Amino acid sequence: MYDLSSVLDFDALAEVRPGSSILVSGPAMTGKENLVYDILADGARDGDGAVVVTTSDKAANVVTEFRDRVPNLEGAQLGVVDCRGEGGADPDLVDGVSVHQVSSPGDLTGIGIGITKALEGLHDSGRERGRLALVSLSTMLTYTDKKTVFKFCHVLSSRLDAAGYIGVFTIDSGAHDQQTIQVIKQAFDGLIDIRDAEGGGREARVLGLANEPTDWQRI
Repeated sequence: MYDLSSVLDFDALAEVRPGSSILVSGPAMTGKENLVYDILADGARDGDGAVVVTTSDKAANVVTEFRDRVPNLEGAQLGVVDCRGEGGADPDLVDGVSVHQVSSPGDLTGIGIGITKALEGLHDSGRERGRLALVSLSTMLTYTDKKTVFKFCHVLSSRLDAAGYIGVFTIDSGAHDQQTIQVIKQAFDGLIDIRDAEGGGREARVLGLANEPTDWQRI
């Protein structure tokens, strides 16, 4: 089991089944990216592998984010799939970390190949446990339709299940209509919902990972 409760204090996150995929949904600027990085870094401190699929941020920035959170990070612990359509040979090396380049956030086949290579790299380094983050599905949805993204998430969920890893995926709930959000949600085992709280700050709740949805609580 994976314990995410030290990052987000919910009992429903204390025992997350290997293979689980979790959607982190909320409006823009509610800290979704920081949350998923914290979830990956929390595992990396204990030796877990980490894969980040980035659709907007530079791979070098991702590596820096991780080294800030996990100063003793081994390069072989982290793999980055950079979908911005920039970069050179595949894979690049950034500060000892393998970076797999993909032509665009809409190249779902290329993204899938990059993820497979990153997972193989972690497996070859002896990482039996690991966590994957994809930031963000919203960028992918500007390049392709919701049914295609749903199928991609469903296939990736099966791949994570086979590896015994967990996945956390972000989506900007304010950027899409409700039907799109509902279609994408169906590809995931659970949901972390984030919103702005009255009077400032943020609140979160967890759905799908326990018998009952949790109440909203400040984070």
